[in-house]
Amino acid sequence: MRRNHRTTVIATSLAATAVVAVTAVGCGPQNAKAVPATPAAPGSPSGPAASAAHSPSASASASTDDKPAARPSASSAATKTAAKPATKPAPKVLMANGSKGAQVKELQARLAQIGWFDDTPTGTYGAATTAAVKGFQGKRGLAATGKTDSVTWDKLLGMTTKPTAQELAGRAVNKPVAKLDPRCMTGRAICISKTSRTLSWVVNGTVQSTMDVRFGSQYTPTREGVFKVFEKSRDHVSTIYHTAMPYAMFFSGGQAVHYSSDFAARGYNGASHGCVNVRDKGKVAALFDQVKIGDKVVVYW
Repeated sequence: MRRNHRTTVIATSLAATAVVAVTAVGCGPQNAKAVPATPAAPGSPSGPAASAAHSPSASASASTDDKPAARPSASSAATKTAAKPATKPAPKVLMANGSKGAQVKELQARLAQIGWFDDTPTGTYGAATTAAVKGFQGKRGLAATGKTDSVTWDKLLGMTTKPTAQELAGRAVNKPVAKLDPRCMTGRAICISKTSRTLSWVVNGTVQSTMDVRFGSQYTPTREGVFKVFEKSRDHVSTIYHTAMPYAMFFSGGQAVHYSSDFAARGYNGASHGCVNVRDKGKVAALFDQVKIGDKVVVYW
């Protein structure tokens, strides 16, 4: 009888070990808060409770001795403490909501240069400036706090130029030359940058002309990607909104590049319903005459 009991104990232990081995092969994520389960006693019932005891964390516990783990020596603890990297201090906040002054006005003018601030620089850091900074930060992989810290400010300085008196007064915006998307460098392409809010007419990698553009709002966004001009309409009128769309060049459904009198009058205070608006009538008229059906349209950030 004693021998049979021992045989049963050995068989049960071997079965448990096999289950543990099979379970440990899995590479699924482990629960960081899992508590090692107590190995099942000989003759305990199988089922969900038994299976839980053979989780990877449980197998690690079962394979160790019952002896308490040795405490690390004082020298070992000191080494680990010394090896711990120092916490990097947070960047200094230079401007935030409620700030006022010449530096805030410069911030607003610089954000306008790269298409993140549409209003006239006021020198007051309010909701519009906070939203503009937050958008700029998010697009550049920075912490989108809406506060202008030293890292954000340095990044902005590197992408813009010192604002002129005209820019600080809101009467002009000197945008940097848009970086062309590689997809614009071959063939004939209408290259549209959402970052600089400019349209460049490019032929075989050479820019022929550049013009300011605006896009749809967040509710009617202008699509991004590579398209082709499939229809041209010199005196087009929208059948949905019943508004004039002169020199329309359609590239994606009802979205087209066209002249906008509203853009010419209101600037970036307005938005389109998804089309790419041009405010220089002379430039878009010349573009219309040069573009052919099938020419490439690239819309990108």
